[in-house]
Amino acid sequence: MIDETVLIPYAVIVLGFVFIPGPATLLTVARATTSGTKVGIATGAGITAGDIVHTVMAVVGISAIMAASATLFSIVKYLGAAYLVFLGIRAILAKASVDPRRGRAPITAPRAFRQAILAEVLNPKTALFFLAFLPQFVVPENGFVVLQLTILGVLFALIGFLSTVVYSIAAGGLGNFLRRNPTVLIWQGKVVGSIYCALGVRLALQER
Repeated sequence: MIDETVLIPYAVIVLGFVFIPGPATLLTVARATTSGTKVGIATGAGITAGDIVHTVMAVVGISAIMAASATLFSIVKYLGAAYLVFLGIRAILAKASVDPRRGRAPITAPRAFRQAILAEVLNPKTALFFLAFLPQFVVPENGFVVLQLTILGVLFALIGFLSTVVYSIAAGGLGNFLRRNPTVLIWQGKVVGSIYCALGVRLALQER
């Protein structure tokens, strides 16, 4: 098992990682601002589920295969980029569906959850990050290396979820205020879509 001398420094380092704004934060904030806190948290939960998938991939060796294969890395990268751009274009072209009198969200929480899972799983940079980062905190002498990797990965995902909840609450409150403005209702889809497209292009241009 993992002892406290490893677990506590690991948790502190991960806290620093997850609270620095990155792609996951941008996706969460975009959803929370335009669709409410609940949808933002659902997006964060989807990202968390995707990170747990990456943990499993690192444990069973799939991430190592991806790291060794430039072709496989590129396939996953471009699939992920295409998916993000697809979501972005669809959001840009969609008509505003929020009724300010009834406060209906333009996307449901379950749908946001599913989209976030797929977007996170199709990010090969996350897979390589888990592959490189988690083993640094494994102590072979403590035994059960697979269990140690699993605990570290799940802990990373849970701390990451905590950060997305914090950002969702803050962005959701701001979004409730902004959505009272008809102009915001018209442009919110275009803003979210632009963020998704930008993240997709960013992913497509990344190297291993």
